Formats: sequence, C-alpha cells, structure tokens
Amino acid sequence: MTDDDAADGAGPAYPLHWEADVVLRDGGTAHVRPIRPDDATALQAFHVAQSERSTYFRFFAPLERLPESDLRRFTHVDHRDRVALVAVADEAEGEGERIIAVGRYDRVEEGTAEVAFNVADDHHGRGLGSVLLEHLAAAARERGVTRFTADVLPHNAAMIAVFREAGYAVSQRMDDGILTVRLDLDPTVRSLAVMADREHAAEARSVSGLLTPRSVLVVVAAEEDAAGERLLASAVLRHLVADRPGAEPELHVVGPADDVPGVARHADLADVPGPVDLVVLAVPAGTSGAVVRRCARLRPRAVLVLSEGFAEVGPEGLARQRDLLRGAHSGGMRVLGPASYGFFRQGGPDTPTVNASLAADLPSPGRLGLFCQSAPLAVGLLASARRRRLGLSTFVSSGNRADVSGNDAMQFWTEDQQTDVVAMYLESIGNPRKFSRVARRLAAVKPVVVLTAGRSGHVDPAGHAVRSTRVPRQALDQVLRQAGVVRVDSQHQLLDVAMLLAHQPLPAGRRVAVLAGSEPLAALAAEAASSAGLVVVSRWTLSGGAGATVGPDQVEDEVAAAYAAPDVDAVVVAHVPTVGSPDPAVARAVAAAAAGTGRPTVACILGLAGVTEELTAPAPAPGTEGRATGSRTVPAYATPEDAVVALAAAARYGAWRNADHGRPVEVADADRPRARRLVEAAVAGRGDEVVDLTQDAAADLLACYGLHLWPTVVVRTPEEAVAAGDALGWPVALKSAAGHLRHRIDLGGVRLDLAGPTAVVEAMEHMRAHLEPLGAADVPFEVQRMAPGGAACVVRSAEDPRFGPVVSFGLAGDAVDLLGDTSHGIPPLTDVDVRDMVRSVRAAPRLFGYRGLPASDVAALEDVLARVSVLADDVPELHALELHPVVVAEEGAAVLGARVRLGATGRADSGRRTLPA
Repeated sequence: MTDDDAADGAGPAYPLHWEADVVLRDGGTAHVRPIRPDDATALQAFHVAQSERSTYFRFFAPLERLPESDLRRFTHVDHRDRVALVAVADEAEGEGERIIAVGRYDRVEEGTAEVAFNVADDHHGRGLGSVLLEHLAAAARERGVTRFTADVLPHNAAMIAVFREAGYAVSQRMDDGILTVRLDLDPTVRSLAVMADREHAAEARSVSGLLTPRSVLVVVAAEEDAAGERLLASAVLRHLVADRPGAEPELHVVGPADDVPGVARHADLADVPGPVDLVVLAVPAGTSGAVVRRCARLRPRAVLVLSEGFAEVGPEGLARQRDLLRGAHSGGMRVLGPASYGFFRQGGPDTPTVNASLAADLPSPGRLGLFCQSAPLAVGLLASARRRRLGLSTFVSSGNRADVSGNDAMQFWTEDQQTDVVAMYLESIGNPRKFSRVARRLAAVKPVVVLTAGRSGHVDPAGHAVRSTRVPRQALDQVLRQAGVVRVDSQHQLLDVAMLLAHQPLPAGRRVAVLAGSEPLAALAAEAASSAGLVVVSRWTLSGGAGATVGPDQVEDEVAAAYAAPDVDAVVVAHVPTVGSPDPAVARAVAAAAAGTGRPTVACILGLAGVTEELTAPAPAPGTEGRATGSRTVPAYATPEDAVVALAAAARYGAWRNADHGRPVEVADADRPRARRLVEAAVAGRGDEVVDLTQDAAADLLACYGLHLWPTVVVRTPEEAVAAGDALGWPVALKSAAGHLRHRIDLGGVRLDLAGPTAVVEAMEHMRAHLEPLGAADVPFEVQRMAPGGAACVVRSAEDPRFGPVVSFGLAGDAVDLLGDTSHGIPPLTDVDVRDMVRSVRAAPRLFGYRGLPASDVAALEDVLARVSVLADDVPELHALELHPVVVAEEGAAVLGARVRLGATGRADSGRRTLPA
C-alpha cells in the first residue's frame, strides 16, 4: 500500500478511538491523536522550533527544515503499518493547535516495528515521551505489532530512560556507535504497575493544582438572563475572600459580580494579567467553551464550572459539555463540574484555606476528605458534618463529573498528608474498573467509605455520561469489597463510619466488650453487635446507670475493669439513665480509658452527639512512654445500633487492611501474539456484529492461555456415535446439542458413563424417544470422553460496556440458575482475589469434602479461573465466555464445554492513560 492509497482512504479509516486527552507528569493536560495530512504546516513549525541537539537526536544529522517529501511521508500514514501520533495543545488564543510531541512507528517485519519520538524542547520533563509510548504500544498491539525497536544515540539519555523505565521486557545492543533497543509489548506486571504509578502521580498533581490555587479568576456572565450565574459567582467570590484570613488573595473577576473588597476587577479577559491558577466559570453553557479557550493564555491549571445547562439537559447540552472539555484539555486545564457546588481545602502549615464553594459556613478543620457529586447532596452532607463537629481537610463536588471524578480525588488523597480518611457519595461510577484499581491503592493506606445511589451501580443521573451495563446487581458490591472499600447504606451511615475511622484506631479484631448503664441496655447493645457481625466477649453494667449517684472513683474503676478485660478488641458504651442526666464522670472515664488503652470505642450517651469535648482525652503516641502527644475522641451516636454498625464496618476494614491481598495472577505460558491473530481473524470485517466461535476456534483461543477444552464430536447416527467413542476412548458421555437441554440430566438431555458401543446405541435410541415431546428429537448429539467424577462448576466472563471484563464463578445447577449464587471480580485479579471468589459462594463447601464427599482439587479450579481472568483482561473483544461445566475432581479440573463470543470493543479503561472526552 502506498502513502497515496492511505490518504485516499484505501487503508484503515482514521482511528478516532485513538484520540485521547491525557494528564501529564506536571498535572497539565494535552490531546493525543493520530497525525493527519493537514498537520504538515504544524509539523514543520514543530521541527523548525527544535534545537539543533534535539534534531540531531531524532534524525542523527542536522536538518534545518523537513523536505517536502519527508513532510508528506510523515503526515500521510496508513494507520496500520505506518502509524504516527501527535500531542497537541492550544498555546495562545487564536493561534490554533500546536504540536508539542510526535511519536511514530513503521512496521519493518511481521510483528515488529521501528519506533521514534520527538518532544518539543519547551515541553521536556512533562512525561510526553512516556505517554506517547503507552498510546503507540496500545495502537501497535491492536494492529498485530508485538515488538518495538529503536535506534538511539548513546548520549540521548532522556529517550533511553523512556524505554528502560516503561516496564516492558527490554534488550539492547551497541553497533557502530548506535544503541538499538528492543521492547516486547506484551503487558507485564511491571509495565502495568509503571503505568498505574505514572497515572497516579499525574492525576494527584493535577488535583493538587486545582485545590491549592495561588491566584483565582472568576468569570461572570454579563447577559441579562444570567442572574443565577451571577449569584453563584458572587457567593464564591465572598467565600474566597472570607476564608483566607491573613493572606493577601490574588483574586480577579471579569463581569458583573458583587463588589467584593480585595478583588481586582477587569473589563475583559484580555486585561487579566497572568498566570492564573484557577478559573471559576459562571457563564451560560453555550459560551463556556469559548471563554475557556480565551483563558488558555493565562496558563490556568483547572477550571471550576458552576453553571448548569450541559449534559443534564440533553444532546445539545452534552455537545456543549464536550466542547468545554476539548477547550480546557487542549489548554492544559482539568475541569471540575459542570453544575459543581465547588470545593474547599483547609489550610495547612504554609497554605491558607481556600473556599471556592457555595458553602458559607465550613465544617471545622479535620482529617476527613469528603467527595460528592451533585450540589443538593453537598448541602446536606456539609450541614450534617457541621452538626457532628466532624472536621474536614477537603471537600470536592464534581457536579456532572465531566472530567475530575472520584477517581482523581482518590489519587490526590492517597498522597495527601492532611487527610486520613475518605468518604464518598457517588451517584454514578463512570469507570468501575479504574475505580476498583484506584480505590484498592488508597484503601491500602487510608479507609475509603462509599455510599452509592442504589446498591447496583446502575443509576444514570441526568448529566452523568455513563455507559450502559449488563452486570448483575450484586456485582458492584463484590467489586467494592475486593477493593477494600467500606460500603454503607445511607448518608447517615457514611458520616457515622467516617467519624469513627477519623477519631479511633482500627479494631484488631471483632471481639467487643459492652459497657452499659443497665442490664437491658447491655443486652440490646450486645444483640445489635452480634447482628452486625461482632463477637461479644464480655458485658459490664455501671452501678450508677439507673440514675443513682456513685463516686467518680467507682466509675473510673468500673470503666477501667471493662477495658482491662482480656481478649477485647473494641468497646461499645451505652449509657442512657432512666432518670435524670448522665453522670459526666462516665464520659470522662470512657474517654480516658479509650485514649490510654488505644482500644477503639463507640459510645451512645444521652445528650452527646458527634465529636464532643466530653469524650475527648489526651492520648499517648507509641514509643512516648505514656506521655500525651495529642488527643483522641470517642465518637458519640444517637443509638447503640448506629454505634455498632459503624464499629462493625471499621472491623471489616481492619481485617481487609491486615490481610494478604496476594500478587497479580500471571499466565507465564500464554501465547498472546497467537491469541491476537485468532481474535483479529475472527472479527475482521464483522463491524459491530458479535461472532460465535466454533468449538475448534474456541479451543484454539483457550489453548493460547493454557486452557484445554476436552474434544467433543457432533454425531447424528448411532454409527457415528460408536465411531466417536472409539476415537475418543471409552467410557463416554452422550449429550443433546439442543441449547435448552445442555447439561440437563434431569430432562434427559445427558447420559453418562456409556462403556461401549451397545450402551451408546441404546442411550441414543432412548434419548430420541424421550426428547421428541421436547422438540429435540432431530437435534444432533455430542459425544465426549468421560472425565473423572467431581463437582461441576461454571466460569464465565463478559465484557461489560461500563465495568469492562467481569469474571464470575459458581457451582453448576440450581445454585447458579435459581439462586444466583455467583461471585464476581474485575481483572486484573490477584491470587487472593481468585481464592476468595471460589470460597465466597454459598455452595463452596461442596468443594471441600461436604458430608463425606471427597475434597476437590481447588488449586486446579483456581488455576482455570485465574487463566480466564488474564484472557479476559488481555482480549477486550471477548464479548462473552462460558466454561460449563468445569468438572473439578480429586485431582485436576476438566473444561468439558465452552462457548466463546467475540465482538467489537470499546473498553473505557484500556492499556493507556486517558481522560473523559
């Protein structure tokens, strides 16, 4: 194929799905896309602006200008054997896109391509080379390229580092002063970890830039019908000034906002001096994209959009939202909103408080990071936090979640030294696969408490661009548990649990002591604790619980005795006198005992709620020989039930935190190149059609991942059945090929242990007669060699538009078909995830010697499940896979049946870093 052929459309169409907005190492953004023929002028400008050194590193010779022949060759590609990607940015108003980096590959032989990069001198150090390598590698794998080679000058240290630090398998050799580097593009545990680390660092930095602006520009609508936008802008301006005491705020406003002291007013955006870190936008949705593009010259790191009228109002609004994103990302900005309630960040040792929100009264400073999406929900959550005196380090409202999402906030909070606990109210989860990955990383170091709108994750609020989903309703719950997230059922519980985690240490176990003011109250608290999954090991009753007066020394002795009881991981206190007010000595004694012993405590004491001085006491830090180095507060709850629900959630999280989460499963013998060729051949020319693989084709694909599908022979006559038995080996199973009778022994669709020709002929005759009323008399039969007896299981995987690959496991039969007794996981899985999936189904005891049955080879079953998870992760075209049955015997697991369907892919969380588009 010639360049002209590609340009005329004879080759693959322009791969629009390769376009992506990306976050760079410094937290800024850029747009990556395939090169186009009309990029010739911009590419020449990019080349001419490069230094002599950079040009020499790229071409191994001085080259002032690109010759017209090279310019045409570089910009006219076929998007298959010759691929080029450019990173572009809007550098100044009215000047259009500027190319800031180029990466390309040219196929030199089957499976191998030569790769090269060139990054603008004034954009070095931003990670553009690493980003382009990720995106080129993903495109190459899609086109069947499995290896990159690159010729690099030995003193081009930056480019050598890009290759060496990518995490791929790398080899190199020196020849005639040129270093040749070879990279195998199969993803490895290390390459995936490198990509996740880079994504984490970039997104954390971008959110930090949003939350800690040194200068803010508020742009206000001047239109007569924009009174609502002006009201929002004026509120944010007042709050920005009011919550920065002692600091001289650099605040700018363009437009008719209220007259706020300390704010520089400008008649037009062109008059605003730069740079500006944050733009607050309160303009009509239709003009937002143009305004953001005009702000690009000020080099803002983020834009907060208060206005409404975007995706929540329909297709026209969605188009306005996408235009806003394009303008912001091409100008290097992240977007919070639209329809955001804003954010605030409590000041640190060297930074003032920034309140760019609509909240006039902030909660007190604290160690909790709070995230929610819609503005109305933010009002209630912040009010509840204030009533509880629950301190916050940060609050973020994402509104429509067009760009900055809960995933971004979690990336930031993972590293944030001012945040110890994270609480999130999610109306929707746009990318559950990434959410699981990011949440697991955060939960390993800090608790993450999550409330979702509905248990299933299937809610699609107006304005939230989410894909459809087909996963079962219980899948999200299992995915969150796999990630270590503490899931709650209400806004009340969200703050209850967060309050405990922010003020008390994690329980070491589930054993609790109940300390109550009366025996009936102790029994109530103990029952609530047991129902919540805690184990009550002791119960104590205070002498003065019914209202009688006792001395403070006696109270302290009784409380101390409860805390001194052996084998206690946590304490539940319930003190509600039937007459009069609680004795203040009780709260003081509980606070002192909890702080002194370090035993997690929850309390229900009449008249106390939330974070109180009465339940606060000095606490020693480890290694200080008992010296008080701070204070610790026992949270107070309205009812004992609320208290123990929060404590049980903390105990579950503590158990997850202390557990071994294993290592990512790998398939060392996987033949990924062959699998890729098989998949591409199967879906070639099918468009969006879903393709059912034949049994032979399915067996070939499964074999690439070490999964052996037992052969099956389709027969129609007794003579064919006998011949199949002779070929496969006796005894055999005879099965009806009718879909509704597969695996249905109870309906006569299966006969087992047929030892020879006579048995198989008789079985076929009886089955035909029996199946005739069921409409399956003329359906072919299948003959398969008998596997060793064992437990029949079902392993499935499906590529969900929202969740990506979802792997499921269950024991075949009624457990799955009627009761939905199935576990789910989102790859990549660890070996512990796989183990938990097998053991978490209610029918799992059948695999471990239930009622005298022999124990199954669970390790072999886990190997099958692990291999399926890697296959599903590697092959986004795997629309659906079902291994049924997988018979697990005392030794080994036999895959006796398989159905594989392939289709076009559109995985949201692919093997490259991208932002919402």
